Amino acid sequence: MFNILISHIQQKIDLDENEAELLKSFFIQRLFRKKQYVLQAGDVCEYLAFVSKGILKSYILDEKGIERINMFAFEGWWISDFNSYINQERAVLNIDVIENAELLLINRENYEELTKQIPKMDRYFRILYQNSLVTKDHRLIISNNFTAEEKYLYLVKNNPEMIQKLPHNLIASYLGLSPETISRIRKKLLFK
Repeated sequence: MFNILISHIQQKIDLDENEAELLKSFFIQRLFRKKQYVLQAGDVCEYLAFVSKGILKSYILDEKGIERINMFAFEGWWISDFNSYINQERAVLNIDVIENAELLLINRENYEELTKQIPKMDRYFRILYQNSLVTKDHRLIISNNFTAEEKYLYLVKNNPEMIQKLPHNLIASYLGLSPETISRIRKKLLFK
C-alpha cells in the first residue's frame, strides 16, 4: 500500500529511506468495500485519505436527493472534505467507494507531527494544495462557460481514465449534466 504513496511523494519531493520508513508510522491502513462510506455529510472529517487502490467519489445530495459529484479519486489521489478536516466542522460532502479500495488515512494530529518530523512534507502538501486550487478554478471556469458537448470532450481529452472506468451516469453527475445528455453527446460523436 505504501509503495504508491511513496512513489507519489517522490514525484514532488525527495525522501530518503529513513524518511520514507518514518512516514509509514503516521498512517492507518484501511480496506473499504464498494458502496461503503468513508465519510457521511454531517460527520466531522477525521482523515485525509490517500487511495492506494480503488476509486472513490465525493458528492453532495441536492434537495431532491440527487447526487452532485464534486470529485473522483483514483489510485494515487487524495480525497477528503478539506473544510471539515481543517476546521473540524461538520462535513458537507459524502465520500464513498465506487470500486473496492485500499486507503491510507492520516488524522490531523499525525499530519501535524509528520510535517514536524519530516519538514519537507510541508512542501509536498503545499504543492498538492496549489494543484488542487488550480484544478478547482479550472473546473469552475469549464462548468460555467463550456457547452455540454465541450465539457464532455474536455473530460475525454484530459481525463480519459474517468471515461474508461466510470459509468456514464456518474460522469453526467460530475459534469452537471443528465445521463440522457451524455448519451446524446456520445451518440453524436460516434457518428461524426
